[in-house]
Amino acid sequence: MTTRTPIWKSIYSALSSDIADGRYGSGDKLPTEAQLASRFGVNRHTVRHALKVMAEEGLVLARRGAGVFVAQRPTEYQIGRRVRFHQNLEAAGRMPAKEVLLLETRKANPRETEALQLIGSEVHVYEGLSLSDGQPIGVFRSVFPANRFPNLLENLEKARSVTKALQAHGVTDFTRSQTSLTAKTASATIALHLRLSEGAPILRAVSINVDPEGRPIEYGRTWFAGDRVTLTVKGD
Repeated sequence: MTTRTPIWKSIYSALSSDIADGRYGSGDKLPTEAQLASRFGVNRHTVRHALKVMAEEGLVLARRGAGVFVAQRPTEYQIGRRVRFHQNLEAAGRMPAKEVLLLETRKANPRETEALQLIGSEVHVYEGLSLSDGQPIGVFRSVFPANRFPNLLENLEKARSVTKALQAHGVTDFTRSQTSLTAKTASATIALHLRLSEGAPILRAVSINVDPEGRPIEYGRTWFAGDRVTLTVKGD
């Protein structure tokens, strides 16, 4: 007697082939369980079994309330004395991009005043999304002393690059003086920006950058999507 292949395995094979052939690319959302059940002429439980096995093997990633997505190889992101977003992603073979969420000048809070060793009371705030190959990998907030860099927001809006904006103010080099990493869960706002479910695991990086004289020029916080980034701490 010929042993029949379980239906869920046939669905597994068909979807795996679709991914391998490029029908569904890295990070793409798969059709819903109902749509797949209709495609294969089975019930949703059978589809769910196939997707469960695919998730266990790392082929797909299920996000609560969002659907099932083709797993994407995490972006390699190095943290060392010189951290440059565009250079990091290009070195990893990815296409970097940023989206601006907020540019404003406001009064510094006590944490920012301490981190930046402020003399004046105002700071420039730059908030945005960091993207790798079009997929959001982090939400960031960078804070700068307003009295030292009066036109920084204008330069940031034009260049979308902290490095270039600081160069316009005469800061030709800066280094990371400290970074702290903490495991967190995504708030509703962070989850929305990163296309995650609320409460999903994220990694928060808090950092201070200094100029060649050791004066703090940037206090930053970045919330990375936990499954999309591999952070490597360099010893330089």
